[in-house]
This record gives sequence, C-alpha cells and structure tokens, in this order.
Amino acid sequence: MDVSPLLRAAAACACGLALVACGTQGPGTATAGSPSERATAGSPAGPESGTPAPTAPADLPTSTAEVAVERGGAEPALVTGVRTGRHDGFDRVVVDFAGPLPGYTAQWADELVQDGSGEPIDLDGDVALHLLLTPADAHTEDGEPTWTAGPVAGSLEVVSRIVKTGDFEGRVGIALVMTSRTPFRVKEYTGPGRLVVDVRH
Repeated sequence: MDVSPLLRAAAACACGLALVACGTQGPGTATAGSPSERATAGSPAGPESGTPAPTAPADLPTSTAEVAVERGGAEPALVTGVRTGRHDGFDRVVVDFAGPLPGYTAQWADELVQDGSGEPIDLDGDVALHLLLTPADAHTEDGEPTWTAGPVAGSLEVVSRIVKTGDFEGRVGIALVMTSRTPFRVKEYTGPGRLVVDVRH
C-alpha cells in the first residue's frame, strides 16, 4: 500500500500547527509598537498644546471722524468737572455730570471762537478736539461756575491743555488742545453720568 499521500497530509498539518504556535499574522495587521499604533496612542494632532495664542491687538481708538449724538431734555445736564489720565496708548478725558447726559458733538477744529462773545481762541498753532454739549450748563442758577478749566492734571502724552470754549444758553464747549489730529472715541456711562473721551497717542 502506498503511504506517501498519508505522509504528505500529516506533514502539511504539522506545518500549519507550527505556524499558529509561532503567532504569524496576515497582511495589514499592526503589531505592538508599530508606527500606526504609536500614532494613535496619544500623539497630539495639530499645534503643540504649549504654543501660546497670538496676542490680540490693543483696544485703541481708530477713527478721526466726527461723532454726533442728539439728545433732547427739559433740564440741561450740569457739568461738575473734567478729569484726565494717561493710559497705555491713549490719553483719557472724563467729563462728569449731575443729572442726565446731554447730547454732544466731537470733532477736530483748526480754529475756535468763544461761544457768546465770538472772540477767537488762541490755539498757538495747534489743533483741538472740540466737544460741544447741549443742552448743558457749567454754572448754577445763581451763576456760580461748576467747572473752571485749568492746567491739565498729571502728565498726558498728546493733550497739552483743556480750554472752556463756552457756557452760554444751554451750550458748553470743551476743547482738548494738541499738536496734531489723532484717532479718538467717545463713550457714555451712567451712575453717575459721564462722557469718556480717549485720544490715541
């Protein structure tokens, strides 16, 4: 009897068992520590987590255009003071009020006159950011001033002086004098009422 076919079958079976015992794997299967496994084992995607975010641009005034707000009222707002302060990138001027906020315009001017008299105001070659508040007063019913312009308090970067340009018939004028036009902004606040004018360095 020819036993060679039986021997060949037994040999093939023995080789199959040996391959299974050695752990041989088919194509496409990743082994432990392979590049594909390392890529899914916690490697961050995108920028490194320690990379700082870009710094946002500073919040500075950007426009030189006129600002105008209309606001009617039976009672004029009373100007009680003007304060100044220097900040990073801009000078700040705060106009304080008793009562409601008035309407206002804020615009650049090369020439100014005193409200009421019409007399020219000497800007000494400079320009002015002129605030006109209405309806507003800077004096009591007895005629006592509630705000008198004086030297700029502290050391400001661009505002050299503040001039009262008028307090007449419900109109109060305030000029911020400086050497050149620069971007500015006006903000309103209540409790107490005030206008905040920021002028960029």
